[in-house]
Amino acid sequence: MLSSLRQGPGFYRNLWKLTLPIVLQNLITTSLGFADTFMVGLLGNAEMAAVTAANVPIFITQCMIFGFQSGMTVLVSQYWGKCDTDNISRCTGVTLYAVTAISTLVALTTFFFPTQVLHLITPNEELVVLGAPYIRIVGFSYIFNGISSVYAGVQRSTEYPAFGTILFAVSMCVNTFLNYVLIFGKFGAPAMGVTGAAVATLISRIVEFFIAVAFALLNKRLPLRWSCVFRPSREIFRSFIKYSTPVICNETLWSLGTSALTVVMGHMANSQDMLAAYSLVGSIDKLSTVVCFGISASAAVIVGKEIGMGKSRDHVYSVGWTLLLVSMLVGAGMMALLLILLPTFFRPVLYPLFELTPGATEAATCMAIYYALFLPLRAFDITNITGVLRAGGDAKVASVIDLSPLWLGSIPLMALTGLVFQAPTPVVCLAMQVENICKCPIGLARFRSRKWINDVTRGRQEA
Repeated sequence: MLSSLRQGPGFYRNLWKLTLPIVLQNLITTSLGFADTFMVGLLGNAEMAAVTAANVPIFITQCMIFGFQSGMTVLVSQYWGKCDTDNISRCTGVTLYAVTAISTLVALTTFFFPTQVLHLITPNEELVVLGAPYIRIVGFSYIFNGISSVYAGVQRSTEYPAFGTILFAVSMCVNTFLNYVLIFGKFGAPAMGVTGAAVATLISRIVEFFIAVAFALLNKRLPLRWSCVFRPSREIFRSFIKYSTPVICNETLWSLGTSALTVVMGHMANSQDMLAAYSLVGSIDKLSTVVCFGISASAAVIVGKEIGMGKSRDHVYSVGWTLLLVSMLVGAGMMALLLILLPTFFRPVLYPLFELTPGATEAATCMAIYYALFLPLRAFDITNITGVLRAGGDAKVASVIDLSPLWLGSIPLMALTGLVFQAPTPVVCLAMQVENICKCPIGLARFRSRKWINDVTRGRQEA
């Protein structure tokens, strides 16, 4: 296995050159969410649970935006291998139109119908009342975040991930500072509580939007052709629909599935404890997988570029296999780290800091253990599905591999154990992880078949 890690000179240098800025970007973004969770959590378990529930439709929106980005990456990375900047501009334009339309629709829905949306997630009236002001405001932030994320994705797909790192670092600093000011009423500002967290998020997203626009106008490394951005061709639109739709559907259905797990927790007898635990451990999980997602994003760029340059199938397969092994080894390292931190830091320091109830502490501990044990498998799945297979244009099969274990395994089992049988918390938490057991062997079989290696931009060069 270790012999498969051997690649040509400069391979790992290029891999980490791409990965480290993406990891930093993901770390910054995740830390922003963790800061929100921490500051809101200081208000109480109910407030933290309310924000967790309110973030469900926002999470779905984020996943849809990520789906558009991922679909765009398939085309942009391969066009980058062909040095076709005009079609990169066209892909950017199509994605911007789609993301803006979706995020605007979500923002308007959550603004005019906040309580109705929250009642779909939890019947707990206390959480609905606390979460409604938050969701009305924070929904609009993702109109601005969607646009800036698309442009950051273009830069990443053309081997300049540092832009996204800088962009979201500024956003995190603004958001964290404003959280402190507006949640707790510092520097003469009113103490707005949960609503203050939403206002802080909105302002930080507006700031990152204007930075992205300014950079796009001044950037000389990859100057966008604005006529192509605002008037993308029908050919590019058809290509985008063909290769992006499966990815978008994948991310939407996956986010709905993940949200369904949250809805199940929201209807359990100990819903407040489960949601509070899920909010905290979810942030820990995101922090622990940032490197895996960084490798996955780099894999999409590397594999896509190799295919676009016309490299042999054997070469592309070898590169993909190496990237999967690296990701799995990183996952194993993170597993060991989490298992060490659980008894030494999480339980004695972190959980008391959030003033978790005994029930929430038990749930958080179970979730953390299972998250850690399955990290190597998840690392493999993340890089294989969202990186390698998608970069090869195999989005439809990748979607089936990603969604089937969730919708046919984890969701029904969690509903049965949590709602029907009212099983102990460890059993419910284990049911959440069933998808990870199933995904890895199915994804490995597809990778080894080599049917995923396709040049999706062949014959699509345009003047």
